[in-house]
Parts: sequence; structure tokens; C-alpha cells
Amino acid sequence: MRTLDEILEISIGRKGSVEAVFDGFELAKPLDALAQITDDRWLAAMSRAIFNAGFNWKVVEAMWPGFEVAFKRFDPGACSMMDDVWFDALISDKSIVRHGPKIRAVQENAVFVREESEKHGGFGRFAGDFAAKDFAGLLAHLKAEGTRLGGATGQYFLRFMGVDGFILSRDVTARLIAEGVIDKPPSSKGAMKAVQVAFAGWQRESGRSLKEISRILATSTG
Repeated sequence: MRTLDEILEISIGRKGSVEAVFDGFELAKPLDALAQITDDRWLAAMSRAIFNAGFNWKVVEAMWPGFEVAFKRFDPGACSMMDDVWFDALISDKSIVRHGPKIRAVQENAVFVREESEKHGGFGRFAGDFAAKDFAGLLAHLKAEGTRLGGATGQYFLRFMGVDGFILSRDVTARLIAEGVIDKPPSSKGAMKAVQVAFAGWQRESGRSLKEISRILATSTG
């Protein structure tokens, strides 16, 4: 397996300069900043990622003010108590995407957010601390304990919120395969553990964030 510096040289060769490799790049938020984000914003971002999945995200973006009103600004306490009357009203609300299972996911994830917030002093503190120790483990936890937060949905949700981590895009996956970390897109716990170990190793040797490493891997192939 190549060192991260060696992979970065491949990226520079493809893009022309280290500045081009990191063009438009934004650093992840520090743990204290994540902890200050209120729980309603975490639930809103989760929900937005879920509604974006398999749908035209530009449509969701244009409709988002309607989502904020319809879901009471994504207050976890209110959303977790969604009754049938409110659910039925949302199903017929033309200001949002009327997708029953995704609407129900907002309620179920509101419960999830409240539970983790109560245990850890805020969902942002929970997500930040977990990601710093084991990002792949956090992805697995979101998939197991949340609703519709597996795969790319959970990864993009965390990236949007500024959590330091990786996105297993086609290009990142291609580099991981080329380095012998995995032999196909990771779907099993064993494969995700191997990905976590590889990223942790590159992080120790380079001092770079997981997000920076993800960018380097992506630009080395795509």
C-alpha cells in the first residue's frame, strides 16, 4: 500500500498542482463547533440527506423552506411525537416531497437524535466524539440505530454538517481497491473495518484529516 504522500503525488500529476487538488476544499469543523450545533439542525440535515437520496436534490433545495415549516423547524421533541393526523397532513402537503417512508423517517430519527442527545449532552457532541475515534463505526451506528441513514446518505449527512470523515465515492473506492485495502465497494463490516484501518494509518503518518485524505484519494483516480 502506498503512503499518502505517494498517492498525493499521483493526484498532483493528474491535477497539475497541490492547490488544484484542494481547490474549493473546506476543512471539517472542530469538535467544539460541532457540539454547539443544536439538535434541530442535525435532524434537519439528516432529513434533507434522506429526501435527497434517489431524488433531484435541486427540487428538494427549492422546496426546503416548506420542509422547515411543515416539520416545525425539525424540533426533535415535536417531530418525535408526530401523530397520525400530522402524518396524514404531511402526506398531502404540496410544499414538501410527499414520500411516506421518508416522512416517517423524520419522526423515527427525531427519537434517535433525542436519545443520543440525552446520553451525550447534545447530538453534535455525540457525532463529533464518535467520528474522531471511529468514523466507520459511526456510519454503522447511524445505519443500525437511525432510519434510512445507511450508505452514502449517512456519509453525505455528516459531511454536510462538517464532521471529519470520508465519503466512499466511486473514485475513493477505486483508490482503495488499487491499494489492496478492499477488493470491491465495501458493504460488509469487515470491509468497512479495513477502510477505517487504512484511513487511520494514513492519518497517523500524515497528520491530515480524514476529509483531506478522502480528497487526495478521490483526485488520484477521478
